[in-house]
Amino acid sequence: MSNSSNYPVTLDIDYPDRVLNRWSTFFRVFWLIPISIIWFFLYGINSGGESERGIVIAATGFIVIPTFLMILFRQKYPKWWFDWNVALVKFMTRLGASFCLLNDVYPSTDEDQNVHITILYPDAKTELNRWLPLVKWFLAIPHYIVLAFLSIGVVVVVIIAWFSILFTGRFPQGLFNYIVNVFRYVLRIQAYAFLLITDQYPPFRLS
Repeated sequence: MSNSSNYPVTLDIDYPDRVLNRWSTFFRVFWLIPISIIWFFLYGINSGGESERGIVIAATGFIVIPTFLMILFRQKYPKWWFDWNVALVKFMTRLGASFCLLNDVYPSTDEDQNVHITILYPDAKTELNRWLPLVKWFLAIPHYIVLAFLSIGVVVVVIIAWFSILFTGRFPQGLFNYIVNVFRYVLRIQAYAFLLITDQYPPFRLS
């Protein structure tokens, strides 16, 4: 099991040590509708299967299957595919941070703002096992289970923080740190199982 301190992805979110905007907090869901529409189209909602059944399949928006095939057959990870995946991760994280009330700045599509993510570009020939992407999604199942419980905690924390910001203008730092740590946990799972940028198994730690 890898040590989180040397994992090839990092995430930091600046703590807003100031009075947050109560109005944008109160109406946060409605406030984020315009940028959520942009996310919707980037995420890629496509119809599939038999049209009469109205089956709808949501793609991840990440370049996953082509990357898997390139690693498998050519041992290459095209840099522009990597750049797209990283840019999308950053955008989705900024949007998620805003939904979780971690800041009151409208999420940007291209600027880091208060969310700082570093993902190292891998050398596919020397750092990635060409066969491992076949089973990474399966090997990560224990993390999905842990994440399900952590997500319940995030919902509870966001509700508490919502009331705290409305009454005091502040997001309690301990609760803030919990959500940031869950975001880090998610990022490590994404990097391993879907972005395919590392073969290091994600550690079972929030820090």
